[in-house]
Amino acid sequence: MKDKKETKIVEKNELNINKEKIKELLNKFVNSIWFLILIGIIILLKTILFYENTITIREAIDKNLVFGTCMFILSFMCIIAMFTNKIRVILVITLDVLLSILLFGDHLYYIYSSSALSIAQITNLQYGEEIIGTIPMLLELKHILYFIDIIVILLLLVFKVIKIEKKEKANIKVKILRGISGIVAICLFFTIDAKYVEKAGEDPYNKDTQIKKGTIYGYHISDIESLINIKKSAKYDKKENMLADYEKLKTKYEEKYGESNYNLEKIAKGKNIIILQLESVQEFVINKTINGKEITPNINKFINENIEFSNMYMQSYSTTADSEFSTVTSLYPMENGMSYSRYYSNKYDDIFTMIKKEGYETSYMHGNYGYFWNRGNVYKEFGVDNLELKDQFKDQSENVMGYLSDELLYKQAVEKLKTYNMPFFSYIVSASSHTGFTLDGLEDKENKVNIDVGKYKDTFFGNYLESVNYADYAFGIFIEELKEAELYDDTIILIYGDHNGIDMYNEEMLDFLKQINPNITDVDIKLNYIRVACGMKIPGIENLEIEKPVSKLDIKPTFKYLLAGNEEEIIDEERKEVSLGTNMFARKDFISLNNERIVTSRYYFDEKWYRRIDGTEVILEKIPEEEKELLEEYYNDMKQELAISTSISINNLLK
Repeated sequence: MKDKKETKIVEKNELNINKEKIKELLNKFVNSIWFLILIGIIILLKTILFYENTITIREAIDKNLVFGTCMFILSFMCIIAMFTNKIRVILVITLDVLLSILLFGDHLYYIYSSSALSIAQITNLQYGEEIIGTIPMLLELKHILYFIDIIVILLLLVFKVIKIEKKEKANIKVKILRGISGIVAICLFFTIDAKYVEKAGEDPYNKDTQIKKGTIYGYHISDIESLINIKKSAKYDKKENMLADYEKLKTKYEEKYGESNYNLEKIAKGKNIIILQLESVQEFVINKTINGKEITPNINKFINENIEFSNMYMQSYSTTADSEFSTVTSLYPMENGMSYSRYYSNKYDDIFTMIKKEGYETSYMHGNYGYFWNRGNVYKEFGVDNLELKDQFKDQSENVMGYLSDELLYKQAVEKLKTYNMPFFSYIVSASSHTGFTLDGLEDKENKVNIDVGKYKDTFFGNYLESVNYADYAFGIFIEELKEAELYDDTIILIYGDHNGIDMYNEEMLDFLKQINPNITDVDIKLNYIRVACGMKIPGIENLEIEKPVSKLDIKPTFKYLLAGNEEEIIDEERKEVSLGTNMFARKDFISLNNERIVTSRYYFDEKWYRRIDGTEVILEKIPEEEKELLEEYYNDMKQELAISTSISINNLLK
């Protein structure tokens, strides 16, 4: 018995000695240069994780991108290596935490909008509560990989397994190595890293290209530089120069695309006009069924009986406010929400002013408060006659995800429309199918959601389908209310989705799309992400489908055509009204997005040209010269449109 006790004591002592040895080795490692090297490697792996799940999700990572990323990380590590032990260890852990948060944030935002974060979005922190509410919907298990090493290090520090030593022997060799480290960091920053930052700034509208050329770190540095020198990023700083090039572009469009395929000139004159913006309603749900039931039966009926635009694309950065800006001004929105937050007081040639000149009473309606996306100030600047935000609606008994439910919004909207002078123009924005798609607050849900999503139940995609189905239910009520108020028959109604609701490569959505089209290509998937539902009712026009690409920029010019025909509107003695879009009934066969994508009837441009019919890449060297010139013309026109639009916003050129 005594021998057994002695043996256990010996084993325990040996175990303690081994633990102490491990602790000693860990401490020695953490307080050495090898810990710095390890963290550098871990940061590199996290960055590659980000690339593989975002900008290179469907392609191999370019060696130049990996090399550039290594150079930035090496620069960071060389700077940190200049410091003494305690500061060095604290700095490298801090850097690891900060870059992990940055990559995690970029990854989340990419899922949300297929775009990396920008420093300009700091102005959106005022909407923090709403933004935070969407984060749980975007989280994936793999995101823990951005923080797992940090969790381990913190646990080791908390339980005192490791400790950061204050001092180290700073002999002459160590001092020399620190000096060399500093010189290497400076050389890297001002040679290799600087070139990557410069490359990142070559494509100011396309963040994917910016990151691929300049790495995620070069992109963020370039982004900060651009914000500081934002005026320099505008091509035009004088109104007359911008207007001269604008007139050349519009004259070219008029000569090449101006003739309409349909005789609808001035058909809207004297008729009421309603624009209804449907939250997150993408085109792929239109005329589709799930488990035997239509997802959007009321929208289907409206579109099929009237005019369907089957290729309507968003220009927004996935925010409702950006969609509204494009619709109202026929310009491209600035960085996520900035057009309504930072540039709202600019002078724009807006749709409300244009339609008011035709003798209309105007209104804007939304079941949210005026502070959100600064709408209270924005629509006052546009001179809207009746600004109907949440405070102006008496019945607020049902709120879905914090917004007035679509059903309550529509019922009260019609009551307000009945009090307006005719003809009226009303821009109504729905909200119940907003990102999150939980329908929290919806009463009697079982009778208002009429589809069974089956295997998608309780998934993000399944919740999306249910939310869209409720939005459709409410839309049906809106149409019936208009009919009962005798406002339907002689009213022109345009409906469209503001932006995407589901991220581009959502697995459940792809499963759904592949059931419809087993041969779906990556180009199809990318187009599906930016294509939204769109239909229009014009009294006397029935069962018409327009397949050519159109966008939000085209809405304002379309109503100008329907109200005043091709007559040029003179804003003042110096110029004509500015709209970068074209009449949706005309023959223009391409549209551009604010991230340098182009959609034509036959092609799609996303850094490279692709054929829409089969998703294959267009090899420019192997196509006829005439076709190559056409693609170059599309690209040059896109760049010119973006340059004009950005300059108008940044330098307030329409004042």
